[in-house]
Amino acid sequence: MNNNIGFKQYLENNYENSIFDMALNEPSPWVFHLHGQQIVQARLVQNSTYSVCLSSDAQQEQEVNKTFIKLVYPAAHAGAVTKLIKTDSKVQRQGLEPIVSPKQRHHIKNKTLFPLMQDREVLFFTLLEGEIIRGVVTAFSRYDLTVGLKGGIPVTVLRHGILDVRDKKGRCYLKTHVKGVFRHPFAMKGDDQA
Repeated sequence: MNNNIGFKQYLENNYENSIFDMALNEPSPWVFHLHGQQIVQARLVQNSTYSVCLSSDAQQEQEVNKTFIKLVYPAAHAGAVTKLIKTDSKVQRQGLEPIVSPKQRHHIKNKTLFPLMQDREVLFFTLLEGEIIRGVVTAFSRYDLTVGLKGGIPVTVLRHGILDVRDKKGRCYLKTHVKGVFRHPFAMKGDDQA
């Protein structure tokens, strides 16, 4: 019962948060991993419903559709993060494109994420172009989730960029795999909060 109240309160406080709102209010540059294996270091200068505008000294302002952004983190952590991101070459060779339609994305239920975050479970997130992010979920919202890498370095994974998520034992936590197989103690029958 306590966990259920904690879960509902967590969603009330965090569900509408966005890494793009946070980055917009920061004067420091961020690193944006875009589809096409492109990495851009820039300041976020505009946040619209479906796109962001990035600005850097090296290039003119660039408008980017949000579905093309897979991963975001403060530029101050760039050196450490680069060393911690691995790549699954089999996934990379598939040449997967951004998934525009929400119905076709690889979903992780909030009721699955919350206890994993509470338990500080180490997870492996594979992104659509093969990047593997290993760490502990420290926060999540409707749009993204923050993962603490080794040493607590925070990176934000955009939900639309996720292909797969597993624990150390190989258990998959995607909605399609969890349904009817993995039930949390505070999940109530008929409660399908995504």
